[in-house]
Amino acid sequence: MPAPIVVGIIPARYASTRLPGKALAPILGKSMIRRVYERSSRAAVLDAVYVATDDERIVREVEGFGGRAIMTREDHASGTDRLAEAVQSIECDIVVNIQGDQPFIDPVMIDEATQPLLDDRTLPMCTLMHPIHKPEDLKDTGVVKTVVDRNGDALYFSRSLIPYPEKDVAHTIYEHVGLYVYRREFLIKLARLEPTILEQVESLEQLRVLEHGYRLRVVATQCEDNEFSGFSIDTAEDLARAEAMLRDRGLE
Repeated sequence: MPAPIVVGIIPARYASTRLPGKALAPILGKSMIRRVYERSSRAAVLDAVYVATDDERIVREVEGFGGRAIMTREDHASGTDRLAEAVQSIECDIVVNIQGDQPFIDPVMIDEATQPLLDDRTLPMCTLMHPIHKPEDLKDTGVVKTVVDRNGDALYFSRSLIPYPEKDVAHTIYEHVGLYVYRREFLIKLARLEPTILEQVESLEQLRVLEHGYRLRVVATQCEDNEFSGFSIDTAEDLARAEAMLRDRGLE
C-alpha cells in the first residue's frame, strides 16, 4: 500500500472583525501568511502546503513568495468548511488544518498531530494539548481545556475547568491546541454534519466530532515554548507583541 499523501492547508480569510487583512499584515518585514507557510513547510510529514483563501490579494502574496494558493468561496462559516472545499481540487489522503493567524507554529507539532493517523488507519482525526501551568488560565474561558480517556481519545472539550477538583487527587489539566489533522474523507463528512447542541453552547466546533460519535485522538505536544508557537494574532497590539517575541528570541 502506498504511503498516504499528507498536505497542510492554511485557511486565510481577508475579512477580520478586529484586524481586517491580517493575513497580509507585516511582522518584521514578512507577511503573517508567509511566516505561517514557511514554518509549516518545515514539517517532515508534509508533502505539500497550500493556502485556502477567498481573496485575490492573498493569492498574489502567496504566489509571490513561491507558495501555492487555492481560491474558495467567501461564505464559509468556518475554516473546516473552507478546507473541505479546498481538498476537492487536490490529491491527498490526510489533511492538516493549520491556523492562519499563528505565525510561529512549531513544525514538530504538525508531525506530532499527524503521526497517529499514519500509525492507525482507523483513526479519523487528531489534535494536540499541553499542560496548563498558569493559575489564571484555569479560569480563563478563552483557554479551552480537554480531558481524554486511557487511549488518548478525547472525552470532552470545555471553556470551563475540567476536570473539576472536587477531591485532592494529583492530576494534570490540559489546554487544547487548535491544530487539527483529518483523513480527507472524514473532513468532507465533518463539514456536512449538522451542528450539535454542545458545540453551540460552548462555541467549540470540535465537539461536533464527539457528539456524532467519532474518535478524536489528543496528543500531548512535546513543544516547550507554547507561548511562542501557539501565539495568535487578532489585533494591532498582537502584531507588536509578535515582533517583540521574535526579537526576544533572536529570530527574524
